[in-house]
Amino acid sequence: MSDSTVFPFSAVVGQDDLGLALSLAVVSPAIGGVLVRGEKGTAKSTMVRGLASVLPPLSVIDGCRFSCAPDAPDLSCPDVAVHGSVVVERPVALVELPVGASEDRVVGSLHLDKLVASGEVAFEPGLLARAHRGLLYVDEVNLLPDHLVDSLLDAAAMGRARVEREAVSVTHEARFVLVGTMNPEEGELRPQLLDRFGLAVDVAASRDPESRVEVIRSRMAFEADPEAFVAKHGPADADVAARISAAQTLLPSVELPDEVLLQIATLCAAYDVDGLRGDLVTARTAVAHAAWCGRTVVTAEDVRVAARLALPHRRRRNPFDSHDSGADLEELLDEHAPESPDDEPDPDPTDPDAGPDGGPEGGPDGGDEGSPEGSPATSTSVEAPDSSTDVELPQNPPQSSAPQPPEAREPKDRGTDLSNDAAERTREVAGTPYAARLLTVDRVGQGVTGRRSTAITAVGRHLRAVPLKNPQGQGLSVTGTLLASAVDQSTPGVSLRPEHLRRSLKEGKEGNLVVFVVDTSGSMGAARRVKEIKTAVVSLLLDAYQRRDKVAVVTFGGDKATVALEPTSSVDRAERMLGDVPTGGRTPLAEALVAAEQVVRRERARDPQRRPLVVLVTDGRATSGKGALSRAQRTADLLGTHGTPWVVVDAEDQRAVVRLGLAQDLAVRLGADHLPLGEVAASTLKNIVNEKKGAA
Repeated sequence: MSDSTVFPFSAVVGQDDLGLALSLAVVSPAIGGVLVRGEKGTAKSTMVRGLASVLPPLSVIDGCRFSCAPDAPDLSCPDVAVHGSVVVERPVALVELPVGASEDRVVGSLHLDKLVASGEVAFEPGLLARAHRGLLYVDEVNLLPDHLVDSLLDAAAMGRARVEREAVSVTHEARFVLVGTMNPEEGELRPQLLDRFGLAVDVAASRDPESRVEVIRSRMAFEADPEAFVAKHGPADADVAARISAAQTLLPSVELPDEVLLQIATLCAAYDVDGLRGDLVTARTAVAHAAWCGRTVVTAEDVRVAARLALPHRRRRNPFDSHDSGADLEELLDEHAPESPDDEPDPDPTDPDAGPDGGPEGGPDGGDEGSPEGSPATSTSVEAPDSSTDVELPQNPPQSSAPQPPEAREPKDRGTDLSNDAAERTREVAGTPYAARLLTVDRVGQGVTGRRSTAITAVGRHLRAVPLKNPQGQGLSVTGTLLASAVDQSTPGVSLRPEHLRRSLKEGKEGNLVVFVVDTSGSMGAARRVKEIKTAVVSLLLDAYQRRDKVAVVTFGGDKATVALEPTSSVDRAERMLGDVPTGGRTPLAEALVAAEQVVRRERARDPQRRPLVVLVTDGRATSGKGALSRAQRTADLLGTHGTPWVVVDAEDQRAVVRLGLAQDLAVRLGADHLPLGEVAASTLKNIVNEKKGAA
């Protein structure tokens, strides 16, 4: 199979909404692109590549790196000097933007070879220029730094890219259809960025066995004989191309009646959509859908289709709310639909294979292998230090003025039958999270871009110019480069050599890894304390959502510690998981400490620049197995030498007549800050978290 062979757009099975959204975005690029949310293996990249393959070739001015149209050249094009009368045709560009792309690669930069060779200041076009009059595909757009997403969406909305860098000031046309894909399990887009995408489609693999069989057969037939498969679907792809072309031609003639425009405005207001962008995009999409269906007047059915694609991702919601299912939207559409017999959609005799909304059928993703199962909690059985090791227990635990009761050495869970860990465990929901606020730290890290701790990052405040080691992946500091050249030569003029190149060292904000280790055993006692604990953790999760941290969750109860959530940027997964955690059973504290350290170690190997913090919420009692308390203390002594920052939130009942002080002793052994649960407020706990992050 040739690498250039593309799975036919019309052969994709089961993704009607995605096919329709992509088609409408091509018919009317002013819509603003498409965001595709869903798991891997659901034909996202396949449909984008297939769409590019059916679009007619472009006529461009020969030699123009910006693909200027010969009938309407861009007079501000940096290549206007080479514009001539020679016209060539080329396929519509499909430009794929990798997650690790630098800002220079996206928007363009100085041509370093020319600068070093001759001192010429020339502009090197970026991906935005290559995507002009084509498609720009961004996989995992939610993992891109916010400033890059802003640049993409600004260009997509304005149709022009502006590059203002040292010694470079360039504007050029950048009209393209932006398609971004993301898996919500890996983190969300900021609402401000989410709103900038014109349309949004949620995709998922079908749960119908017959549909899945059809997908598999199509994929296997394509792999067995791609040329024959493409030829078989060639006529259908040609029909799609012809329909797109006809809709583009008809689009300027489509009328949007006042009563339909009023319906759109009323619907958006009732649906609680922020701003007016939703109204505008819905109107543009309705016009494009009317043209797609061959109509010259927009109907209520066009509005219905447009609203389904343009509004659900714009509805105002809280950070931990789930995605809008669209049920409320359907009710509002029925409520505000004008009563007119003319609102029924016209059948399209030219496209018998179209889905119910006029879109092409969907299918397997050639680039993503398989549909992954869900991500269940990973049960991690961990071993603490051997219980046979001789370790002295503290004779006078802190915060206890009374004689030590027997359970101080080997505490047992109160109100829990330890002989039967399968006994019923209770669930308690969290209360209202505390309000998050911006905090700062003193130390400077080397972490990834975020909004938490101060760090050396790709964007931010200029500190100084340093040698440029990798010209292809780092931005050039022209001022620093010229200064280095001037200092290095005794004669007037500029003579640049590679060793003169400098880049700007910038100070910005980083994101951190916060590992929550939550005691869910029976020793946690009353439901009131469980609710306080969950509320405190949810407050930190809300703060992590706003600061772009990664989070992980370890729970421990019964006879094991469980890595309930591996490090992820999707804090809403952590919040949902926390709400489902039951309490009860023994307290495997040593195993929990080891599990948390293993999470930190694994993530440090994958992402060494992200600084960790472990937040342990427990009363310090250890009751799982022989010598449980001494094993936990030895483990804490060992981990305290590793340098990982910890915070111990003490869940022991501070009103008790006799307090064991085990959590405070644990904090001393870990080198951690100690905070009684009764004193936890949003500002108090988050200040400690950020101070520890800064010290990491």
